[in-house]
Amino acid sequence: AKGKGQSQAKVNISAALVEDIINLEETSEEMQAVIEALKEDFSRNLNVRTSPGALDHITVVTKDGKFPLNQLGQISQKSPQLLTVNMTSFPESTAAAAKAIRESGMNLNPEVDGTVIRVPVPKVTREHRESLAKLAKQSTNKSKEALRRVRSKSITQVKKSKNKVSEDTIWLLEKQIQQMADEAAAEMDKLLAAKTKELLG
Repeated sequence: AKGKGQSQAKVNISAALVEDIINLEETSEEMQAVIEALKEDFSRNLNVRTSPGALDHITVVTKDGKFPLNQLGQISQKSPQLLTVNMTSFPESTAAAAKAIRESGMNLNPEVDGTVIRVPVPKVTREHRESLAKLAKQSTNKSKEALRRVRSKSITQVKKSKNKVSEDTIWLLEKQIQQMADEAAAEMDKLLAAKTKELLG
């Protein structure tokens, strides 16, 4: 029945009329962007294993500006329990880099040894996995809030055309936007379920 309703909606609303009211393509892109940002957050910040790549994007604030850690130091993995960052090329930024690692929210406690920063990788405890799973849920909830903002903004925009078009048109458009938001939220739930399974093993 769902398909039938949809094709009917398209018949009732001419594309030109819709474009005059709202750009649904844009709404869809904005919703997609929220999903992509969540995926990015999951892959970058919520990993059980700390790999050299996990430190790449930590932003280091130096007197010359902000730089990703991998542009200032050479990151390597000495053992599963130890990463090192060799700061020989930019020794003056060693302290700033260590501070950035410590404040990255990744539960790391770097030790500076000359121009080398040693980063012991904490053993993965059940607790740590559970706290990551909690963070994943928080991130998903934040993304859903962002999604709701996109939906509300679009529906507000549609309502502005109340005096230009029929109530049916408004209703159909609102329904379409709601459906897009529901689909995006369902995709987020799937991402969260997969991530939680990966984290809790």
